[in-house]
Amino acid sequence: MSSLHDFATWEPLLRLLPTTDARTPAAPGGYAAGSISHGSWSVPVPRRLPRPGRAMQVSDMQEELDAVTRVQAALTEAGRADVAFVAEISASGRAALHLFDLGPAVDPGIGSAHPGALLLVEGAVPEPWRRLPENFPGARSDPSADPALLEHTLRERMPDAIGATEEEIAATEARLGVTLPEEIKALYRVTRANWEDWGDDYEKAERVFDAVGFELGSLHGLHVAEVPHRHLRWEHGALQAAVTAPEAAVQDLVGSPGWIVIGDTGGGDRIAVDLTPGPRGHLGQIIVLDHEQSIGADLYAESLTDLVLDPGRDWYSGRSRDQLPYVARVHHQSLRSVEDAAHPDLEVLSLGVWDGEPFSLASVVGLPRLRTLSAYPGTLADPLQIAGLTELEFLELPPEDWRVLLDAGAVPRGLSAAAIRAYSDRDPRVIMALANEILALWDRPLITETVIDGTL
Repeated sequence: MSSLHDFATWEPLLRLLPTTDARTPAAPGGYAAGSISHGSWSVPVPRRLPRPGRAMQVSDMQEELDAVTRVQAALTEAGRADVAFVAEISASGRAALHLFDLGPAVDPGIGSAHPGALLLVEGAVPEPWRRLPENFPGARSDPSADPALLEHTLRERMPDAIGATEEEIAATEARLGVTLPEEIKALYRVTRANWEDWGDDYEKAERVFDAVGFELGSLHGLHVAEVPHRHLRWEHGALQAAVTAPEAAVQDLVGSPGWIVIGDTGGGDRIAVDLTPGPRGHLGQIIVLDHEQSIGADLYAESLTDLVLDPGRDWYSGRSRDQLPYVARVHHQSLRSVEDAAHPDLEVLSLGVWDGEPFSLASVVGLPRLRTLSAYPGTLADPLQIAGLTELEFLELPPEDWRVLLDAGAVPRGLSAAAIRAYSDRDPRVIMALANEILALWDRPLITETVIDGTL
């Protein structure tokens, strides 16, 4: 048996759990719950506050760190990415530790022992991650694109740069499976932007970046901004929409085979040349993929020539992600009725914090594109109305509403993923069991539980 299931592995952590609160392990019916992964952990260990005027230091939480590191080492040994736990400890020191292996069909929760999204269909991704670029006939380069002027300007700014050969450029095109715009070829004929060419001379690298207007990537580092590079949890991605407006210069996509990354803003935002522009865009325009966004990109310049000749520009468009009528968020500070959200193009309906009467779904039943429903506790008047949402691929509900659907045999079978919205005061063991009931409907791998007994 793996050391992950050895009581001794967990004993240092169990000894740190609080014993004075009504909801802690030593209280009647009490428990403590948490989760640990290789890169983070969430455990209910009280921490000593540093004295006023001093920031918290590692030494202030050394016992917790040592205890967690012990479990992380066991995760590595077991080939596991994470573990969720529930601990019960009697006043005499007798302990029962419940360990949960979420398995391949369940994402870990965020900062809690509760499960994350349940993947009901192997390999499924939210709809925006399946969206392919449209072809807009007649897309042309902007008149400002001038490869000869671009090359001349860059050679003046970087007279000692080492350029790429035609063979190197052709090899890059073959590797990417695209024909690079003439501007991009002109750029790399002047400089191939290899760090090896600069050695440790950071000033030389800075001169290249200043000449171009951004942190230029090397020719051999060019890559396609593919969809998997912008991962987002199912329960978050399903609440997004990818919709390209008729006046858009850039298509609203997660990724595109025509977005060729050529550099960086210096702040983690990728710069790409766009070979699949939007309806009002230009072939070869320069765009920025914001690292804080998972969908879409912003227009940086109409052409690379335009950017190099006028580098002091701001790429951020300030576009709003409020996407009515495609995404509707109904709560006390937004739309205040489901009727206001109903629209033939509605894709996502999110029912948030609400202190009024629960909502009826009658006005959105039968909508042809409604693929996501997320509801806070107490917001649905009749969960069985969900049966009329025939196009759902993702459903997020509180435990009570899932119970209604399960007992009635009314869980929509067209779902690709699901989630249980439960607050931290809900016993993870109950939520894990509920998750297994949902997974079983799709014959998916279940969450497994191992109970370890010991004495502190």
